[in-house]
Amino acid sequence: MNRRALIAGIVVIALVVVVALLLRSRKSSSEQHEEKRDPNSVEISLDAQRNGGVELASTEERRLQQVVITTGVISPDEARVAHIVPLSQGVIEDVFVQLGDRVQKGQALLVYDNVELGESVGEYQNLAAASRKAVAQQQVARKSLDRANSLIAVEAISPRELELRNAEYEQANAEVSSRRAEAARAEEKLHRFGLTDPDISRLNGSEHSTHRTASHNTVRAPLTGVVTKYEISKGEVVGRDKELFTVVDTSTVWALADVYEKDIQFVARGGECAVTLASYPKEVFRGKIAYLSDALDPESRTAKLRCVLPNPDGRLKLEMFASVTIPTKESRNGIAVPSAAIQEINGQSVVFVQTKLTKFEKRIVELGERMPESTEIKSGLKVGEKVVANGSFYMKSALMREVIGGEE
Repeated sequence: MNRRALIAGIVVIALVVVVALLLRSRKSSSEQHEEKRDPNSVEISLDAQRNGGVELASTEERRLQQVVITTGVISPDEARVAHIVPLSQGVIEDVFVQLGDRVQKGQALLVYDNVELGESVGEYQNLAAASRKAVAQQQVARKSLDRANSLIAVEAISPRELELRNAEYEQANAEVSSRRAEAARAEEKLHRFGLTDPDISRLNGSEHSTHRTASHNTVRAPLTGVVTKYEISKGEVVGRDKELFTVVDTSTVWALADVYEKDIQFVARGGECAVTLASYPKEVFRGKIAYLSDALDPESRTAKLRCVLPNPDGRLKLEMFASVTIPTKESRNGIAVPSAAIQEINGQSVVFVQTKLTKFEKRIVELGERMPESTEIKSGLKVGEKVVANGSFYMKSALMREVIGGEE
């Protein structure tokens, strides 16, 4: 019995030793794996680098132009904004455009029954008729005078009768001049309502005998642009105080920004500015500084800046937020990398430095001046090191996957 118990004890002890050795071996293997994995580096094969679009850039010391960077918003060029109001009170008959439509200069926007135009048409027609009547009376007076001149030669009428007919002719001439002047004033008023000479010449036709069609006024676009305001509806009664449309020519726009007091010394009218937007992160839109205010905002202590930007394709949309970079004449030596190389991890700016052909190290860096296409690195990099420019986000994703996998 004692012998069996001894053997059983020996077997138990042997099993415990084997399990302990297995656990120790697994733990050692796990610790060795942990020692091998570096949370600040990532290994990417050459094929994966090509598929991820990885491109490298060498860091080098160069002269860096000092810049002023501020934020702003894309706004319309106020000289290219048309606020369209009716010329007088009327009723909207038809509308041909909608909010956001692009219109051409001279394009019809709407037609409305212009009350004042109808009255003006009636007045013009009366004055035109009176003018024609005066001309007819002038012709009669002229014929009467010619007959009197013929009769006075044979002494068929008295000199007094000749003088009377001459006076009647002169009076007819004066009446014609007066009526024509009144008709011309009425015609000019019709021109102000947008009627052309052919339109006015047709006013005495049968189609305008009741003034119903003549009083319909067409409102046209004064410039080529986009309809940014639209506050009308068919059948609505409108007056001179009602803005019907706002049309904005966006072929040129403004970037309006604020410049801090300390940076005003570096900004000059006529200088260059570079604008970047979140919608087009890889593009830089260049323009000219057209205005820097002469007075500071008393609360923010900033001066208003206006940068004029060409926008022929309309990609710059009104109210877009913009980053405005203004180069200065100041420069210094420093290290810069392409802005695309910089990523953010846990609130820190990092770049990926190539340490081996397929191995890359995450490096925390301190940023300096941000330029349109590159960014200064104040610390964290040395001259000659190669960093990932294009494809840095791919590196960040690969590193985060390894870190998460290691934690699991």
